[in-house]
Amino acid sequence: MDSRTGKKIRLGRILDPASGRGIVVAASHGVLTGAPAGLRTVSDMKEAFGSLVGANGIMVAPGSVGLVEDVFVGRNRPSLVVHLDWKSHGRRLMTPGENGISEGTLASLATIDEVAAAGADAVMSYLYVGHRDNDLERREIERNARLAADCARLGIVLIIEPRAVLDYVDETQVANPELLGWYCRMSAEIGADIVKCIWPGDRDSYAEIIGNTTVPVLLAGGPAGDESIEETMQIAHDTVVAGGAGLMFGRRIYSSKNPSAVLAGLRAIVHDGAAAADGVAIFSETAAAGD
Repeated sequence: MDSRTGKKIRLGRILDPASGRGIVVAASHGVLTGAPAGLRTVSDMKEAFGSLVGANGIMVAPGSVGLVEDVFVGRNRPSLVVHLDWKSHGRRLMTPGENGISEGTLASLATIDEVAAAGADAVMSYLYVGHRDNDLERREIERNARLAADCARLGIVLIIEPRAVLDYVDETQVANPELLGWYCRMSAEIGADIVKCIWPGDRDSYAEIIGNTTVPVLLAGGPAGDESIEETMQIAHDTVVAGGAGLMFGRRIYSSKNPSAVLAGLRAIVHDGAAAADGVAIFSETAAAGD
């Protein structure tokens, strides 16, 4: 026996072996932005998570694990994914650095040993690339390489989300297919089992990124809710057509008025290959049945 078997078992919980794809609900925004809509209280969290048992995984910060642990207990329950980092990248209220721009910093919230002891199947780490300070760049690469080694040692799945350090002040680094493709491949080479990627702007660009990344790629969701259900289903469909491994959506699901209905529509698209219009129809039917 060795940890490769553990990693294979855990990866099979996050990416359904039948479809090769998965849906992870990213519900850890509170550690970065404060209490988000839909998850403001412990009661809100328990109610929202109780409607997400059809997800392959739910990601929370370490401090929330004990509050919602029951949702992960039992067969056919979502995998526990731990959001491993705190970051200040992109915060508007930071103390300005050189030229009035701060590159931000990161801090680890837990060790991989602690994550494994809690029963988690996976962790997610950021990889911030493009530092002006070469020492910061080196330390960020080394930090993720150490995580990859620790995850390999204990059989934990490592999800890396690569981002440009200054993407919040330089629009040319946002949804930039060339940079995203480079960063996603870099993440895989460092040791990620899954890469989380923001939408590059169109399906063909996303397909190229996926084709040049040697591990499965999950799409990050960004902000949205019920008002853009058609867009949510369409981007999920485009992801599948492009060859993506699924979705890592947060606010598009848990901030909606009916998270279980959104998830039902997304499951039909991601796991069954349904069209975007079918996902919208399933969302509507599920929402109506719950009224």
